[in-house]
Amino acid sequence: MKILFAALACTFLTGCQSPGLAPGRHHHAVLADGRISFRPVSTYSIVARDAQTGRLGVAVQSHWFSVGSVVPWAQAGVGAVATQSLVDVRYGPMGLALMRGGRSAEESLKALTASDAGEAVRQVAMIDAKGRVATHTGAKCIATAGHVSGTSADGSVYSAQANMMHRPGVPEAMAKAFESAAGDLADRLLAALHAAQDAGGDIRGKQSAAILIVKGEPTPEPWQGRVVEIRVEDAADPLAELSRLVSLNRAYDLMNAGDAAIEKNDIAGALESYGAAQRLAPGNSEMTFWTAVSLANAGKIDEALPLLAKCYADKSGDWRELLNRLPASGLLNTDEGVLRRLLEAK
Repeated sequence: MKILFAALACTFLTGCQSPGLAPGRHHHAVLADGRISFRPVSTYSIVARDAQTGRLGVAVQSHWFSVGSVVPWAQAGVGAVATQSLVDVRYGPMGLALMRGGRSAEESLKALTASDAGEAVRQVAMIDAKGRVATHTGAKCIATAGHVSGTSADGSVYSAQANMMHRPGVPEAMAKAFESAAGDLADRLLAALHAAQDAGGDIRGKQSAAILIVKGEPTPEPWQGRVVEIRVEDAADPLAELSRLVSLNRAYDLMNAGDAAIEKNDIAGALESYGAAQRLAPGNSEMTFWTAVSLANAGKIDEALPLLAKCYADKSGDWRELLNRLPASGLLNTDEGVLRRLLEAK
């Protein structure tokens, strides 16, 4: 098993590290005498698979800078991992590699903990594309620590885990919130995080948060499988900011849906998507501007004019000059007369 861990480490990380040492990012420092000082990215997190869509997700909050660069890992059609407490980041890429190779979440986690001399201070949760879940809370994780896994009424599977919590009951609160929350996977993961904070949260407070959701089926390129990938690196209220950004992400997804409708000459569908996007992000001139450009390219000049006038009134950017530059890049297909009308919108 130690050979397995070391071999996988060499594959995914720069240089080989001894088993039990936590290589990498933001979670340990080398002291003057050569000893390694492990900094606990202690936190609460949840991994889950949505039964309706097959999507896999992981969400996390911690009183630690940039928790999203350390704890959450996921790959479309493979699985999701949360690695925390005194973190060994390798559990993320190695867990995904083992699951991608056909091992279940439980088999993958057992293989890695068996070769980790520091497993007593690790807390790791894994879920695979089939919804099989496995969680390890080491005996020496800082109290209060624990985990709860289960299946909600709709068949969605999850594991909620926490360590260094102010009070007991955080994983249980997360499980209850996930099972009872309405909405899509992002909504349910966020509900679990908010419930954790309401139950006492990290004994040190709040600092950063992240959410990562991928498709349930494999994709040719890893980036194609990402549905949501948002990190709040440092904030007074990271969960509030994460929730805001998830909503903004939905707005941009709707903009993309509007663009797709334009390509199919479905103007009504495009306007519906664009309108929904702008209701989620009122006052966003960027969205208004590109909606107008899409309409102009579809020949809907009268519909584009009032939107452009609204953009021109926003003096934080020079939207009129930007529009003037688009034809040269092939992004606005109009003749000189129509371009003049668009530039003079009031």
